[in-house]
Amino acid sequence: MCGINGFTFSDPVCLREMHKLTHHRGPDDEGFFEAPGISLAHNRLSIIDLSDSARQPMHSADNRFTIVFNGEIYNYKEIRSELETLGEKFSTKSDTEVLLKAFIKWGQGCLPKLNGIFAFAVWDKEEKKITLVRDQIGVKPLYYFWDGKKLIFSSEIKSILLHDIPRDLDYESFNLYFRFLYVPGPRTMFKYIKKLQPGHVATYTRENFEIQKWWEIKEGSYFSNREDAVSEIRRSTKEAVSRQLVSDRPLGVFLSGGIDSTSILGIMSEMTNGPVKTFSVGYETDIQPERFNADSNLAKKSAEYFGAEHHTFMLSPQDAIDSLQTIAWHMDEPVSNHIQSSTYLLAKYAKPHITVALGGDGGDELFGGYSRYWYSNFIDQIQSIPLPARNAIFSLIIGKILGRSKHVEKFTSAPGAERAAVFLQEKEDVMNTILSKDINQPKNAMNHLSALYSPPWQDPTNQMMASDIKTWIPDESLVRTDKLTMAHALEERVPLLDPNVVSLSARIPSKWKVGSRRQGKQIFIDAMRPYLPPHVLDQEKRGWFSPTAKWIRGPLLPFVREVLSPDFEPKTKDLLNFPQIQCVLDDHVNLRKYGLNTIWSILTFQLWYKTFKS
Repeated sequence: MCGINGFTFSDPVCLREMHKLTHHRGPDDEGFFEAPGISLAHNRLSIIDLSDSARQPMHSADNRFTIVFNGEIYNYKEIRSELETLGEKFSTKSDTEVLLKAFIKWGQGCLPKLNGIFAFAVWDKEEKKITLVRDQIGVKPLYYFWDGKKLIFSSEIKSILLHDIPRDLDYESFNLYFRFLYVPGPRTMFKYIKKLQPGHVATYTRENFEIQKWWEIKEGSYFSNREDAVSEIRRSTKEAVSRQLVSDRPLGVFLSGGIDSTSILGIMSEMTNGPVKTFSVGYETDIQPERFNADSNLAKKSAEYFGAEHHTFMLSPQDAIDSLQTIAWHMDEPVSNHIQSSTYLLAKYAKPHITVALGGDGGDELFGGYSRYWYSNFIDQIQSIPLPARNAIFSLIIGKILGRSKHVEKFTSAPGAERAAVFLQEKEDVMNTILSKDINQPKNAMNHLSALYSPPWQDPTNQMMASDIKTWIPDESLVRTDKLTMAHALEERVPLLDPNVVSLSARIPSKWKVGSRRQGKQIFIDAMRPYLPPHVLDQEKRGWFSPTAKWIRGPLLPFVREVLSPDFEPKTKDLLNFPQIQCVLDDHVNLRKYGLNTIWSILTFQLWYKTFKS
């Protein structure tokens, strides 16, 4: 796990300044390579093969190829064995050397062989070509600037901004951010800086730049036997955890009270000698402490069940206030999620004990853990009933069972983009209130969603999950995971997002996943049952509750009022409607209308703008 920087021209001073800005990603070592037409830098966080021989940039024996690589190749030993049968010789024990030799041997044909988390660049001296690659799911970030002549790339946007390039705000990204609470790729909040999408490869040759897709999640041939699917989930998940235990540095688990991370702990405990180190977050709060610490209490109970060495970090309101501006700097662009302080400070707390943490990210999106998937599946069943009977059932469901008029729009939505908008988008009446009329662009969100749902899948609810894997997972969840753990030179791995597990999930009918409105992931729970303690199996699905909404009415309020004022960052006055924003805040504080998502999205944007645009 590391940081990489590079560009296709010469500027030794700027290269080293870029390198300094990503030092936190790899404080163990550094390396530079400069030649006509290429400049590369590497920050090293040593995890596999700690020796100097594994340093980067790494060169081929004939010096034709040079690689800088951020991430891990979990199956590097298997690929190495295959290469050795073809006559290749190795001088290190590193996955970097295996990756370089695999690329030299097979070119882009090596990519489907890779199981790992990675973003890397390979320079070919003879062809004057650089190839950029990002892993299947987008666990590791890679950003670039391309103006038709020069290419600049980095693990983090802030390094690219050191160059003399435009910092224009992308207004379409601005609109998408406030509707989805993150910026979907390939866009960023900067108009001229892009994300290399997950499962994509970019090539630069003599001022020509092309991008191609090399992997994507696809609807597979569905299982017909549920028990076969349960067995395959159990097998593939165990294999993923086993692969991701490869490390020459200490490992642990970021443990919540839920199904996913507890499953990983259960499997890991079976595969390792000695107690597993586990880490969770609790909250120092006088407001409903039993509710907001229920998750950490369950995590502690699970750790005791497996004999783990457990650590709990207790986060205070002041901790959140003190960390938010720093988090804005590390994140590079706004991602509105009020648990960012929890992730950032948990990683800081865990770093003295471990260098690698396994987490449970992705289980809900793969196996139907969120209630919206249950609703989608249920709506499809209702809509398949002939119209007269459907209307009677519809009236009963809305009027007596669900009891909320807001469900009418959901139950009449068509599968695909229209239904995704109903469940995922922030409401347009709120957008019309808080965004400047000159900037507000309501149609952009639907255009984004429509592209994700074309062509339609046979199983619309599975396609909803797949679209979350394509967008929310890399652009919201994983970017938080990467930036806020690597801020402390700690690598988080995500076994449930192993590409084999992801592909398997697309072969399982959604009706086997969604379970009930209160507890999804039914088939995953059945597969993991041997590894789950009774106190985890018996609980309903819960979100990771933080007291942020309550704190905004108390200890966070002075800070929030300051950031949400028009004077905090005067340049955003033309973008946001601050009088209406004050009304949203006041309504939330006075319990008239819940406004956490709106308040936090504005606060996050304001902090980002002050950090990067002022």
